[in-house]
Amino acid sequence: MTTTTASPTRRDVLPWSALLALGTAVFITSLTETLPAGVLPQMSSSLGVSSGAAGQTVTVYATGTALTAIPLAAATAGVRRKPLLLIAMAVFLVANTLTAAASTYAVLLASRFLAGVAAGLAWAILAGYARRIAPAGQEGRAIAIAMTGIPLALSLGVPAGTLIGQQIGWRVSFAAVSVITLAVLAWILFSVPAVSRPTATAEKPKPTTLQTLRVPGVSAIMVVVVTFVLGHTVIYAYIAPYLSHAGLGSAADTILLAFGIACLLSIWYTGRHIDGRLRGLALAAATLFTLATAAFVATTTHAVVWVAAVAWGLGWGAAPTLLQTAAGHAGTRRSPAIADTAQAILVTLWNAAMALGGIIGGLLLQRVDVTADATVAAGLGALSLAVIALARHHAFAPTDQDAP
Repeated sequence: MTTTTASPTRRDVLPWSALLALGTAVFITSLTETLPAGVLPQMSSSLGVSSGAAGQTVTVYATGTALTAIPLAAATAGVRRKPLLLIAMAVFLVANTLTAAASTYAVLLASRFLAGVAAGLAWAILAGYARRIAPAGQEGRAIAIAMTGIPLALSLGVPAGTLIGQQIGWRVSFAAVSVITLAVLAWILFSVPAVSRPTATAEKPKPTTLQTLRVPGVSAIMVVVVTFVLGHTVIYAYIAPYLSHAGLGSAADTILLAFGIACLLSIWYTGRHIDGRLRGLALAAATLFTLATAAFVATTTHAVVWVAAVAWGLGWGAAPTLLQTAAGHAGTRRSPAIADTAQAILVTLWNAAMALGGIIGGLLLQRVDVTADATVAAGLGALSLAVIALARHHAFAPTDQDAP
């Protein structure tokens, strides 16, 4: 009798092509959101509006995401993940193409809102997708690889888009994002495996936002999302005026490049260790951010500002991976559907905090002084650190490797 043995499969090996495709999708979402900051003068001049009005393209994007992430997650809870991701990226393609072709300010705002809606849909499934295609025990590392798109967008995408906008035109910058999106659509289609739809059925109704927030640990994670992202945005959105105040205005691009490189190093290290040291890494990230922003308040000594900018990048670069992994762990203890709803809540709060951070930071800058943003950021960082330290049972529970 002859027995046939199936070919062995490497279930312990990360699906690199698929994860890099997801990472490029994350890159597109982040770049689409932040690119207007780099081409603001060209946009305002071209459309005949003020810089402040052109800056609202970022707010409109964040608003579109915040308003639609949870409703879209609920409405698509039973939809297969791969087609849904392809639809989200196709909407990005349409939205960025419309942005590049916008002839009026109204069309520009509409296209940016549409891009924000696409982001709400994409962000609600990207982290969960990375978790589901990863081998057991490497889910956090898989999310870290996918989230590399965020610091890459900040450190490479925005500067490149800014250069294109200055040399050729801001419309070409957005058209280039559309071309990248087209390539990513094909990459996802051929490289990303299909995953099962969430387990929401007629017998098990889709989890509501309130039900998800009642899951142990989820609410604490969301508090950290709001405080950490709000603190980061308050200072990041207005870092240029602070650096000018510190006498480093001419070095702003180099300092932000150092910040971006530190973000990349942080997410690389986090990806290697997150599955065993989530709590320790979360504490370190909040501590670095708090110390860095406090340093901005305490002194404008150039060497200290440089070191603080790098420390800030080391703390912030890990934040998206840490928080999405924590939310995924807390939700998955109940069900994959709970985990998906938790991700949708996280995306909504994240973008709401970004929109609010831009408003608060601007008011502080105008009505107080240039260091007020850093002061508020440091306070919010300290609050994030306190919540992480206290939430040790469900949200940021220690593992064996976290123990001293």
